[in-house]
Amino acid sequence: MMKHERRRVYLFDTTLRDGAQTTGVDFSLHDKRTIAAMLDGLGIDYVEGGYPGANPLDTSFFNEKATSHAKFCAFGMTLRPGRSTSNDPGIAGLLQAKADTIVFVAKAWDYHVRVALETTNEENLASIADSVKAAVAAGREVIVDCEHFFDGFKANPDYALACARTAHEAGARWVVLCDTNGGTLPDEITAIVSRTCAVVPGSYLGIHTHDDCGCAVANSLAAVEAGVRHIQGTLNGLGERCGNANLVTLIGALKLKQGLSQRYEIGVDAARLGELTKASRQLDEILNRSPNKHAPFVGASAFATKAGIHASAVLKEPETYEHVAPETVGNRRRVLVSDQAGKSNLIAELERIGVGIDKADPRLGRVLSEVKDKEAMGYAYEGADASFFLLAKRVMGQVPSFFEVERFKVNVERRYNAVGELVTFSEAIVKVKIGGQTRMSVAEGNGPVNALDKALRKDLGRYQDIIKGLKLVDYKVRIFQGGTDAVTRVLIDSADDGERWTTVGVSANIIDASFQALVDSITYKLVKAGAKGD
Repeated sequence: MMKHERRRVYLFDTTLRDGAQTTGVDFSLHDKRTIAAMLDGLGIDYVEGGYPGANPLDTSFFNEKATSHAKFCAFGMTLRPGRSTSNDPGIAGLLQAKADTIVFVAKAWDYHVRVALETTNEENLASIADSVKAAVAAGREVIVDCEHFFDGFKANPDYALACARTAHEAGARWVVLCDTNGGTLPDEITAIVSRTCAVVPGSYLGIHTHDDCGCAVANSLAAVEAGVRHIQGTLNGLGERCGNANLVTLIGALKLKQGLSQRYEIGVDAARLGELTKASRQLDEILNRSPNKHAPFVGASAFATKAGIHASAVLKEPETYEHVAPETVGNRRRVLVSDQAGKSNLIAELERIGVGIDKADPRLGRVLSEVKDKEAMGYAYEGADASFFLLAKRVMGQVPSFFEVERFKVNVERRYNAVGELVTFSEAIVKVKIGGQTRMSVAEGNGPVNALDKALRKDLGRYQDIIKGLKLVDYKVRIFQGGTDAVTRVLIDSADDGERWTTVGVSANIIDASFQALVDSITYKLVKAGAKGD
């Protein structure tokens, strides 16, 4: 059987432009440069940097090229009706930008031509043609995003196709079909792209989808199958409303799903594919967002299993419940410790966190029983490895007695300060016994947990040098059981010397739950540092 040559599909990232329209997302100039370099290293073919001239930040970003491998793209409008290319400031800004490629957005729905542009269909076609020709004459590669193409096709297919044809004939390298409102379904994508390929060759066509129906990735793949050779998307699916096609998911599918990888080739090689999870989480870190644990391929739970039978099978033969190997995308397999856990996945998780125990060791059953009892109370160890480590070590008799908390007290007061401003004031008192001696510390903080943290770590005697670099870096609260008597679960992230760990506390009192997690955090640090107890 003859082996067919794989067809090249080009990846276009618009995180820095379309992704910047996400609610709550604001990129700094440094953020943009960092993300562009990350995308460049990942093997993306095109990186769209923004809209020079629209705001000072984007204009500054295009003062120099931000990529070395990927083509750096500047985005803007086609020629305004009634103007020539020589006196349109938008066109001038695009031509002045340090960009390899110019992306013009053009109306492809006659309804928008009339309502938004307030011009004629013929004038819009002329604007598309003149804009493309001007950029090509200036030596730039040109991409035309046919905005609202699919909705426009449904309303007036002849005009939508005329827009695509005009852009192609004027010299555009790529004519991108945009599902701007995100309401098109895969079968419609297939049919409309197939019709369009009869007007513009698929080797010149691209796809840009939004996720308002949850079909952006499926629609992008359907378009590729129908003939397009250029896909636009964003890292982690950023974008206005419900987001854009998730380029991370698309990369995973195109590289690892046999039906696609055997027929299509992208610029992300196997080594770069192994950086996919890191890239996804680095973006979230830059944006100060919590990563989506359930994201395909790269989520923390993408290769996690909790059920005992499934977990046992995964440990023996990973293919039984994994569609791809997690290592290929830089992720890892997780067999969760939970109330559904059996001994096999408990052993695997203990080994992962550095606790060795033989399967015949009777303490293993006690650890499992303790985990199930704790989870029934509301504890969760799936995201709190440090507390799980301590639980197992305590059952095994391997956690020394470093200090004993005799009591703590927190006062929160709201009052006017000396300049008449209404402020909230927190003060904490903690009494601990170390080596038979009781020590009391008092500290103020900008909140009760911050005050407790400071007081607890203010004077731990001989352990003070070990914990001097310890910092609380994140704090999360979850309600385990609702109502006025809710059980509260608190997760605390701590860091020191480049290591980061998470501890958990549970109580009907949020301060008590927080204090449990704080004590576990310090205890974990002391155990890992090899400190000696009483």
